[in-house]
Amino acid sequence: MGWHARVGLLAAGFKNKSASQDFMERFEVKRGLIKQVTADGGLASLASKHFEAVKANGENSFTGSHDIMTSIDGHYSDKGALIVDVTNVPPNFDDSDAMARAQDTRKRWTTFLDECTGYNSKQRGDKAKEWAKKASKAKSAVSAARHFMGMSQNLSADVKVQAEDLIAEIEAALEDNDNTRAAGRGEKLNKLLNS
Repeated sequence: MGWHARVGLLAAGFKNKSASQDFMERFEVKRGLIKQVTADGGLASLASKHFEAVKANGENSFTGSHDIMTSIDGHYSDKGALIVDVTNVPPNFDDSDAMARAQDTRKRWTTFLDECTGYNSKQRGDKAKEWAKKASKAKSAVSAARHFMGMSQNLSADVKVQAEDLIAEIEAALEDNDNTRAAGRGEKLNKLLNS
């Protein structure tokens, strides 16, 4: 979910409330960029250009805050993605200065994401859709396989064992947030049961 959607949620859901909203997000990172960011001082160094009170939690991990983003926790995963957990609080919608600061925070956030992922907003959205589609395909493969194995009367025990092993691998990959591997195993499962 992008910043525009979050600001819309804030406006719709928090207009007269004093609640905060927490968002954990995963962003694809352009190949080679993590190495470049690391060479330039790491993710915390990049974040400190955009946010207040940034503290490094390792080479490519940081915590910080900025205005309505009361908590920002970000790191590059071992699979080459940016993982961020952000807590937002609603601005005072009746205060034009508060709204201007919220708009500035949104711009800072967008610029930070552009720089630490190597993709612009549209590209990040496309990558997120592609990532979700991989998970959906993997889950569909598992569902179809279970249905097929329940209905089929002439599957060999060996094929059933192989299918269950693949299903376990798919579920483990999904649990580990490795949708690419899950989708690949899903394709292999489909081929196994369609042969």
